[in-house]
Amino acid sequence: MDDVLDEVVSSEDLQKFEKVYHEQLHQGRVTHKAQFEYAWCLVRSKYAADIRKGILLLKDLFNTHAEGKRDYLFYLAIGNARIKEYNKALHYVKAFLDIEPANQQVLVLERQINKRMEKEGLIGIAQEIAFGLSNDRISGRSLSSYQKEFEKGVEDYRDTKFIYFTSNI
Repeated sequence: MDDVLDEVVSSEDLQKFEKVYHEQLHQGRVTHKAQFEYAWCLVRSKYAADIRKGILLLKDLFNTHAEGKRDYLFYLAIGNARIKEYNKALHYVKAFLDIEPANQQVLVLERQINKRMEKEGLIGIAQEIAFGLSNDRISGRSLSSYQKEFEKGVEDYRDTKFIYFTSNI
């Protein structure tokens, strides 16, 4: 399965569903279908502002339309993960899995989110150390001290991640 977090909506689809949504909004009667299709496009946009708007539309649907809750949870997870709100994304994944624990599509999404969290956490640690290296060249701090610091940071990150996930079970 391709990474659904990298899927980007075509501008044609976004414009098509945006037009339908705004026409209905102007008439004062937006159907759940039109709102969902527009939100579905927005959370797959390459722009964070669009994704956030899609999330708001999906939250509104989740709170007002019981029929599509599974779909709303799935795309709320995708939208939040795409704007790097990983804890919120995992919250929606967990809520979906509470309803349907064996859903393979959602289990794959959960793994993708966890991989991104770990990757970005490790990149963040590496960037902090690289910044420290460039600043400490003047002071003569040894490279081995940075290696130890990096290894400790990775270990602390993994411990924190483990504690977070076990506390939410």
